[in-house]
Amino acid sequence: MEKKNNFFIYFILPYFPLSLFLLILFLFLLSGTAFSAPPERIVSLAPSVTEILYAIGLEDKIAAVTNFCDYPPQAKEKPKIGGMSNPSLEAVVSAKPDIVVMTTDGNPKEFEERLKQLGIRTYVFKARQFAELPQGIREIGITLGAKEKAYKLAEEIETKLQKPEVRSQKPEVKGKALFIVWLEPLIVAGPGTAIDDALQLLGWENIASDSGIKYPKYSIEEVIHRSPDVILIGKSMGIDMKEISKGLLKKLDMLEAVKKGRVYYTGDVLYRLGPRIIEGIEEMAGYLNKTQK
Repeated sequence: MEKKNNFFIYFILPYFPLSLFLLILFLFLLSGTAFSAPPERIVSLAPSVTEILYAIGLEDKIAAVTNFCDYPPQAKEKPKIGGMSNPSLEAVVSAKPDIVVMTTDGNPKEFEERLKQLGIRTYVFKARQFAELPQGIREIGITLGAKEKAYKLAEEIETKLQKPEVRSQKPEVKGKALFIVWLEPLIVAGPGTAIDDALQLLGWENIASDSGIKYPKYSIEEVIHRSPDVILIGKSMGIDMKEISKGLLKKLDMLEAVKKGRVYYTGDVLYRLGPRIIEGIEEMAGYLNKTQK
């Protein structure tokens, strides 16, 4: 290697025009600074991403968020760019982002391609399940220049996921559960979701875990046939799920879960694979534990 370096210095370098050499040097230095510099303006296209950004200390760099980004409360004050599945391209561009952070869950791939065509840098947060979350947080921290805080948060989540109150220590299945995401059409949580992960961790069978998709449509007949011991209904922003679920529960009133009042309304934390995921698991555990008393 030393001989090759000497050859370049003594025989090649002298014939390089000085101006060309300086240009190459300038481009090299530019690539090592401008492209590696942490972004100063970040647009978040998912509530889970927004929560992670706040948790790793990047709140001052958030230029805009979705209409559904309501936690922490300060996120409500950020400029809005629309929904997760239908963000406004004009609003995103107007925010003048250095980077737009998206997820594989909820954000359309086509939108990412449109941003790239406009020369806007994107980053896709790919974690979908509990096991993927800590590493996903580490990677987003590295990308956005918050490695230290991201690594600390990831380690905290890994530790909490191993606690007995979060992870069932018993091998037997405690019962069958159904988690309803939406009522009309009836959409439930299937495999590959954080909700399915939570049920497994707590020792419960998700009756929709054998579905081929993450959020399958279910019929009333299928729910009756599978007869869950408990029904969980997730929160939807701005909608009274307890009120509008009355019609559905009337159709399911022959189930023991409905007869015995084992229908529970949860928050939306488990929809957001982020820093509060342990809170979501503990909330679910509280409802499921009532069923066994």
